Amino acid sequence: MAILLTVLEIVAPVFLLASIGYVWIKMGLEYRAQFVTQLSVTLSLPCLIFVSLMQTDIDPSALANLSLAAIAAYGAVTVVMIGVVRLCRLDRRSYLAPMIFGNTGNVGLPLALFAFGDIGLGYAVVVFAVMVIWSFTYGVWLVAGGGSLGKVVREPLVAATLLGALFQWQGWETPDFLTNSLKLVGQMTIPMMLITLGVAVARLKPGNLWLAIILSALKLVICVGLSWYIGRWFNLEPISFAVLVIQVSTPIAVTSYMLAEKYGADSDAVAGLVVTSTLMSVAALPVLLALLL
Repeated sequence: MAILLTVLEIVAPVFLLASIGYVWIKMGLEYRAQFVTQLSVTLSLPCLIFVSLMQTDIDPSALANLSLAAIAAYGAVTVVMIGVVRLCRLDRRSYLAPMIFGNTGNVGLPLALFAFGDIGLGYAVVVFAVMVIWSFTYGVWLVAGGGSLGKVVREPLVAATLLGALFQWQGWETPDFLTNSLKLVGQMTIPMMLITLGVAVARLKPGNLWLAIILSALKLVICVGLSWYIGRWFNLEPISFAVLVIQVSTPIAVTSYMLAEKYGADSDAVAGLVVTSTLMSVAALPVLLALLL
């Protein structure tokens, strides 16, 4: 019973905040998701990442080990999902990227923070950064036929991660007035991202629901299995192991739908994947957390 209550305390804020965004849209109220997303990705999330890494007490060698594990996990997931898409004869442009990339930002970061505190958030940021780099290169190439390493380098998220890692490694600290300002801006991130997630789900028009259900379940099983095995193989300590499994196993990101819409892939099919995997995570993530805690 104690474990159940702990898990509910962790996951309830995530889904309650997302439900606020969902209900907001269903009530016909205005929500400029593009503006909020741009504000989060360009300003508040980089501030959160930088301060989290700068102030974390995590040993740099542990961060490096987790980085390698995250790279290996996403590499393994990519290889397996290529096989799944080919075996099922699915359109690669529409299905492969969603099957690889999870919602490590909107869902993964809050879960890691609520479950493991600032240390968990620091670890989650590392996995998130690996996913961002891979999705902005290989992920965009899959959907659009071309990715850009230059675009990755210019992303504020990547710059904040590298700068935060440098400060953490060297033991540097920004002046208190600047740290407090950055922290205040960063505190906007998680509520905004969760509410925006609910808004995005409310606006989606899913298609091919039965296929989406099967693929979402398959993605969950594969991602949990591979990340669990790789985390053990890298001998990660308990919190970083748990964060790796949670991050890699998060539901399909709304950004996959946005890319499909932008580049002419089957956006309705991707919307179905986003909705079903997100709803599936309502039941799956608490169970997964209970196993990891």
